[in-house]
Amino acid sequence: MDRHMCATHARRVPVSWETMSSIFSKIIRGEIPGRFVYRDDDIVAFLTIEPLAYGHTLVVPVQEVDRWTDLPPEVWAKLNAVAQRVGQAIIKVFDAPRAGYIIAGFDVPHTHIHVFPTSKMSDYDFSKVIGMNDTDPAKMDAAASALRAELAKTNPAESA
Repeated sequence: MDRHMCATHARRVPVSWETMSSIFSKIIRGEIPGRFVYRDDDIVAFLTIEPLAYGHTLVVPVQEVDRWTDLPPEVWAKLNAVAQRVGQAIIKVFDAPRAGYIIAGFDVPHTHIHVFPTSKMSDYDFSKVIGMNDTDPAKMDAAASALRAELAKTNPAESA
């Protein structure tokens, strides 16, 4: 089990991932800003800060569960349904031949699906992300706005 140390009143106490909120939970609660494109009571979708391409979106259950294999079946089904809708919007907005879909599961202990515009297998290389200091905030905002607008066309009640 991964363990991290947490300073508490001048003593260090081991804290497991299970007792810490993930960065995604903090984004979902609004403690950290996020460029949301979709939100309902169970699932959210927001742009990643280190995209493979502009429009790269993370589809995340509100419920904080580390492994996708541990999600309740109904949450897993809804997560994938939202990922599919986001993928369809990405194809349309970015004129992409395909929408990529990846579950990696090693970077944040909170289930999430990467959905992004893609045209070839080499687009799936996480060593080629656009670093958060290299992304253009205006392009990120425009991508989020365009995806929100496209998703609102299919179900306005559920877009961010």
